[in-house]
Amino acid sequence: MPSLKDLKNRIGSVKSTRKITKAMQMVAAAKLRRAQDAAEAARPYAERMQSVMAGLARSVGGSDTAPRLLRGTGSDRTHLIVLMTAERGLAGAFNSSITRLARYRVEKLLGEGKQVKILTVGRKGRDMLRRDHADKFVGHIDLTEVKRVGYDDARGIAQEILKRFDDGEFDVATIYYSTFKSVINQVPTEQQIIPAKFDEDAADTSTVYDYEPSEEGILADLLPRAVATQVFAALLENAASEQGARMSAMDNATRNAGEMIEDLTIEYNRSRQAAITKELIEIISGAEAL
Repeated sequence: MPSLKDLKNRIGSVKSTRKITKAMQMVAAAKLRRAQDAAEAARPYAERMQSVMAGLARSVGGSDTAPRLLRGTGSDRTHLIVLMTAERGLAGAFNSSITRLARYRVEKLLGEGKQVKILTVGRKGRDMLRRDHADKFVGHIDLTEVKRVGYDDARGIAQEILKRFDDGEFDVATIYYSTFKSVINQVPTEQQIIPAKFDEDAADTSTVYDYEPSEEGILADLLPRAVATQVFAALLENAASEQGARMSAMDNATRNAGEMIEDLTIEYNRSRQAAITKELIEIISGAEAL
């Protein structure tokens, strides 16, 4: 049975922890609003870009003159997995959920005899996959010093992916991130970006456009930008999801710390009462002996 001093020290320690988790919850709540606004503001642009690109891709179809980013290499032998997670932990299941989805895909591809290469964005995903698939890592993009992700960060990641594609390092590229739904709901998402894959239902058929110089030429110029736009949208969704998950996790930790403090306080009071009762019995027994 722990002594009164031990219980008092534990209560003090848990109270200090509760102060930290409460502060982290408040910081995450403040960051969440800004990150959520940025993610929601980017969605209409990304959706409109997808609509225009889907219409162009449908018109070009399987033409031999279609850009390589659209038609692909003609093979799906080598896959590049772009795993996008956070640089920091203490965000509940945010990082592990994205990594679990990517790991499942990696193992499935390997089981089909495909070759897999992994590019990580964010330290936590790299640490989680390193033990099982370190030999498949081809690069890592560190965003530790980035306080607020911007389009330049996404463009740098996109250029890295596009350069590897131009060098013939892979046939298919897929990004993994978390889509923000609410503070308690973030959905791990898989999105193929090379070769470009569009939802036919997203194509804008309400208006007929004439393109100059040609649809193929417009696509060749827009597709690299579309990759950067998709990466940027994924980074923004990840940023909002991370703060939402951290806010929820720290709220749970704060409440759990409060419950632990209550239990320890009850145990401390009972132990203290037992010690006082024991001393009284000893005093009374000594007095009666005299």
